[in-house]
Amino acid sequence: MNLRTRTKPAKGTILISAPALTDIFRKSVICLCEHDNNGSIGFIFNSPTKFKVNEILEDFPDFDSYIMLGGPVQPELVNVIHRVPSLIDGGYEIIKGIFWGGNFESIKDAIYSGKLSPADVRFFLGYSGWSPNQLNEEIERDSWLVSNLNEQDLFETDRNLIWDKSIRALGQEFAFLRAVPDDPSMN
Repeated sequence: MNLRTRTKPAKGTILISAPALTDIFRKSVICLCEHDNNGSIGFIFNSPTKFKVNEILEDFPDFDSYIMLGGPVQPELVNVIHRVPSLIDGGYEIIKGIFWGGNFESIKDAIYSGKLSPADVRFFLGYSGWSPNQLNEEIERDSWLVSNLNEQDLFETDRNLIWDKSIRALGQEFAFLRAVPDDPSMN
């Protein structure tokens, strides 16, 4: 089966897991923040934990935002992706208007002032990482589909719907993936 799309992996694209992937990557959508000769780094956008960010970080203000499990690498590390560079200093632009990282003091200040909305920022524990060429090999094995990043999907779509919506956006030739049962033995 060939699940390859025309989009190539790059900073600012998304990875959509094939139905065969299990565990943490099952029906995941990952925003790629880096993809070069040194490897790839991304964050799973549809894997919320049961913890709010202020329950994980000390001295962090109460904020109605559940932290996401970004991936299996360095799960003790907290990262942020946002779309408010006017409020959060020091971010690295992934694509126009979306930033990875930032100064946590400016994040706290924006929360205290009431200017930062949970709809504009996502916090992650850990990240998804690949060594040089590893991601390309996984794409060749049909583990991932690659698509363009859609800001509204990442920040506004219900986490439970992102994978399905991302598959639909690939077009009719990939529609069958939405019907693959979670447990193929139930087919």
